Amino acid sequence: FWLKNCSRHQLLWQARTLVMPSKRRNNGRSKKNKGHVVAVRCSNCSRCTPKDKAIKRFQVRNIVDASSTRDIKEASVYQQYQLPKLYVKVVYCVSCAIHARVVRVRSAAGKKIRTRPERPAMRKN
Repeated sequence: FWLKNCSRHQLLWQARTLVMPSKRRNNGRSKKNKGHVVAVRCSNCSRCTPKDKAIKRFQVRNIVDASSTRDIKEASVYQQYQLPKLYVKVVYCVSCAIHARVVRVRSAAGKKIRTRPERPAMRKN
């Protein structure tokens, strides 16, 4: 075994020069100088994921479906009553986010692009 044949100085030098390659600039997390972060549960599979590593999205939905909305508007006393929306914060682990296509796998060159993608334009009703 090579450890028995090396001096202490040689072992320290080898340990200092062997640096593992880093896949991402932030190691897949947004934790800087914190040490420990609270774990959250994935909305899809209930896996524990660090809060800074989890992919978080807001899901905005109507409380009722389209056909029921039409029935409610016809039966309503108010002409311009806007039904409230349902705001749900969805938290995914990395594997579920990739599987559900919330985030996509990018090439090594694509990972270096740090600008946010453009948001889709709001539809006018």
